[in-house]
Amino acid sequence: MFQAVCFDFDYTLGDCTDSIVAGFQHGLTAMGWPAPDREAIRATIGYLLEDAYTMLTGDKNPENRAKFRPLFLEVAQELQRREAALFPGASELLRGLKSRGVKIALVSTKKGDTLEIIMERFGLLQELETVIGSADVRRPKPDPEGLLLAMERMGVKPEDTLFCGDTVLDAGAAQNAGCHFAAVLNGTTPAEAFDGFSPDYIAKDLPALHAWLGL
Repeated sequence: MFQAVCFDFDYTLGDCTDSIVAGFQHGLTAMGWPAPDREAIRATIGYLLEDAYTMLTGDKNPENRAKFRPLFLEVAQELQRREAALFPGASELLRGLKSRGVKIALVSTKKGDTLEIIMERFGLLQELETVIGSADVRRPKPDPEGLLLAMERMGVKPEDTLFCGDTVLDAGAAQNAGCHFAAVLNGTTPAEAFDGFSPDYIAKDLPALHAWLGL
């Protein structure tokens, strides 16, 4: 169907919930905020860390937003690299696409080197053409910068590219980049939230996406 497929990571291909929750609770309590509960944090996964900080605290102060990131990473970074899990069907999906000659990229707000370490741990880094992380762009999703960069690196056109993600940020990025979009319901965003984006497909999980792609 497509020459290239790009994936978000958190709640699309993988699950880092425990390490992300630990990072948020550490960072926010270190800044004097009460520790938020797990479900409140889960609802922010996929957003830029600074935006998630504001969503959880209401604090828009640029200095405080910037201060949060290193505190979060003190705890979360190594935990994510060691403990991230892939959702069922992730390995089979990526290898199936690669075997068909489809180019694959990750486009995520997570750090690129963390993504590479996680994918290498599962023996999947070699399946990827490129990894676009938070440091590779100036503007996070739904801005299309990351997707456009991935397509440029892979030498493919938007009309030949599918982006798979779990949030409306992902859907907006695909829409803004002019590429196709498939929603994956591994996260906290319900199917109806994607109604305004006209996704090509809404997958209940990765095996469903695998089947839809005809692999």
